[in-house]
Amino acid sequence: FHSLCVRLLRREIELLGYSSKLTIYDNVDQLQVVKAAMKSLGIENQPLTARVILSRISSAKNHRTNPGQMAEDAYQPDWEYTAKVYEIYEERLRIANALDFDDLLSKTVLLFEKFPEISKQYSSQFLYIMVDEYQDTNQTQYMLIRHLSRVHGNLCVVGDEDQSIYSWRGADIQNILSFEKDYPSAQIVRLEQNYRSTKT
Repeated sequence: FHSLCVRLLRREIELLGYSSKLTIYDNVDQLQVVKAAMKSLGIENQPLTARVILSRISSAKNHRTNPGQMAEDAYQPDWEYTAKVYEIYEERLRIANALDFDDLLSKTVLLFEKFPEISKQYSSQFLYIMVDEYQDTNQTQYMLIRHLSRVHGNLCVVGDEDQSIYSWRGADIQNILSFEKDYPSAQIVRLEQNYRSTKT
């Protein structure tokens, strides 16, 4: 998902007001921005660590929640702090013409939503799509798949709802449970024989 989105964004990101010379922030870069934001707010000595705040920001992005929505939903002071840090974090990334790992997916979905002709163009280009470990996709990945398969519907997913292990990272089990409803003409092939290992 991420490498595909980087390729698309390098071509199209100017439509969202960024320069095509994007910087992709890794975890170290992200933590530095969060720590600087915490310091600017005078909350660097709170029990809430930069890693916890960064994890919350990542989760918010995977659920397509912006800083304003997070602030509205804040039910404790530490969530209010998180929302403020998130807002500054986003501003600083924007000024640096940078995206983080989660942005790669969310900005691509945003691009497709704002510019349906771009979505149609890429859906026409990628005629066959296969997604492995579909039970571990999150909501943003689900939206990306919907956009990329919208023209042709040639989508093959492989997954097992009993093997979903990434809910803590934003994976949504409903993606696979609702697959037949979302794609009513899909053919389901059940692989019920275990060829991976012997009884021993």
